[in-house]
Amino acid sequence: MDLLIKNGILVTPTDCFKADIGVDEGKIVAISSKMPAEADDVVDAKGKYVLPGGIDPHTHMEMPFMGATTVDDFEYGTIAAAFGGVTTIIDFAIQPKDKTFLETIALWKAKADPKVVTDYALHVAVTNLTEDLIKEIPDVQKAGVQSFKLFMPYRKEGLMSDDGRIFRMLEESRKLNFLVQLHAENNSILEMLIERNVNAGKLSAEYHAKSRPNYCEGEAINRGLAMAHATNGNLYIVHMSTKEGLMELRRWKMMGANVFGETCPHYLVLNDEKYLSPKGRRYIMSPPLRGKADNEALWDGLFDHSLDTVGTDHCTFTDAQKDLGKDNFTKVPNGVPGVETMIPLLYSEGVRRRKMSINRLVEMTALNPAKLFGLYPRKGTLNIGSDADIVIFDPDFELQLSRENLHSKIDYSIYEEFTVKGMPTYTFVRGKPVVYNREYVGKKGSGKYVHAIKPQF
Repeated sequence: MDLLIKNGILVTPTDCFKADIGVDEGKIVAISSKMPAEADDVVDAKGKYVLPGGIDPHTHMEMPFMGATTVDDFEYGTIAAAFGGVTTIIDFAIQPKDKTFLETIALWKAKADPKVVTDYALHVAVTNLTEDLIKEIPDVQKAGVQSFKLFMPYRKEGLMSDDGRIFRMLEESRKLNFLVQLHAENNSILEMLIERNVNAGKLSAEYHAKSRPNYCEGEAINRGLAMAHATNGNLYIVHMSTKEGLMELRRWKMMGANVFGETCPHYLVLNDEKYLSPKGRRYIMSPPLRGKADNEALWDGLFDHSLDTVGTDHCTFTDAQKDLGKDNFTKVPNGVPGVETMIPLLYSEGVRRRKMSINRLVEMTALNPAKLFGLYPRKGTLNIGSDADIVIFDPDFELQLSRENLHSKIDYSIYEEFTVKGMPTYTFVRGKPVVYNREYVGKKGSGKYVHAIKPQF
């Protein structure tokens, strides 16, 4: 065998048990309570958890947006992912207006393939939906992409899809069994509130949040879910941030709609008081940070399974890039980091502090995204025959989430005040070490594109 991990506590969505795990040629080949210590590399994981590699279903590497390009390219972004126990990212290939879906995928693969140190898959972010492009969807699925994102806001940025186009994609998702993702905010209301605040000279970071209030998300989520129910389509709401949105998701799930919800770590542990700080623009993302009541509601949604996944919306802009909007919140490039800190925060704040089971953490960050986006059973599980994407997690390792302790190219941390207890110490991608005892040992371009198959809803 190439790799043997001994004496660890293996974690699945339903169980924790002591076992050794053997790896050969990139696959898990043995799981046993006791195996001979015969392998090229033997790692003792005594007292530590052995987790399936995390899947971050929501990243934006080297993405141009609002006059800037995210500072994390596919190399540095995936290095940060590996240090956070994420072995597969699913990035958004943003469709240029003059490109087909297949051309868009090719553009993103050309950026990612020479750089990634973890594996990656893709979603297509739709900006120009036509009937000809809808006819292209079966070929996109054959190319290994099973999910398409549409935007309700961002009309002025050229990303918005109207309700008719969203409805049309949901109809098609029923026929072809793909997943429609939706950024749900009411564009008309937020544009009106932005204009009102700008005209009143209210330009500081706090007015970003005040221009996109809770009901902008709650109403839009309800509208999207209603369309999914009407079409019997498959809908996934990205980066949910409000108690109102969560209430709508619960309601439509109870009515039998085939709908799913994602939240992000920043909506769980940060709140809108951050916008009052001198560096408030660092926290400008859309949807914005909300109140403490929303934090608590979203934790409840994770506990009761109303929410299905956690993604990071990793979208990194430096202080200098954020300062493009130092005098006007509408000019601040939207986005925050998260791919390295997701699993440590969920463990420290969820498992340790709130008594969430570590099994639920694995379900949200590995199994569920693998199934929803067509990566299972190759990814998201510790099963014989699956890819050996394995994380050794030390529950007692403490780390302050300061800039100097993290690996993104961004020049600050939005979690500076957090010290987590519980960190990945080893990360293997298809059996090859990328992080080994907290040291980077990966190789640029060693990651692979993961060809998604039919999702399992």
